[in-house]
Amino acid sequence: MTQQAIERKHTGARMSRIVKHGPTVYLCGQVCDDASADITAQTQQMLAKVDSLLEEAGSSREHMLSATIYVSSMGDFAAMNAVWDAWVPEGHAPARACVEAAMARPELKVEISVIAAVK
Repeated sequence: MTQQAIERKHTGARMSRIVKHGPTVYLCGQVCDDASADITAQTQQMLAKVDSLLEEAGSSREHMLSATIYVSSMGDFAAMNAVWDAWVPEGHAPARACVEAAMARPELKVEISVIAAVK
């Protein structure tokens, strides 16, 4: 059996932003660029980063397999979901979990990690 190569992109000391193994793409947790923004803008910025990284990895939101979303407050759940629902292509919703969690920086309201198939 041939072992498939692991490809890492944007690798730093603690993580790689993209890891590809065979036909699967793993994205590290993504957050917004402007942490002073409200939950709607933070979610939009975060999902734009996901789009960009998936494209770079040869995938797309239509090929998402799984998403784990972390919100700093479940009070923001409905507003985050409004952005999410508009972003996910109809019929292509991934398996998903959403949990309330403390963020690495207190001003961050949302973070996501994604697993997707290569196109």
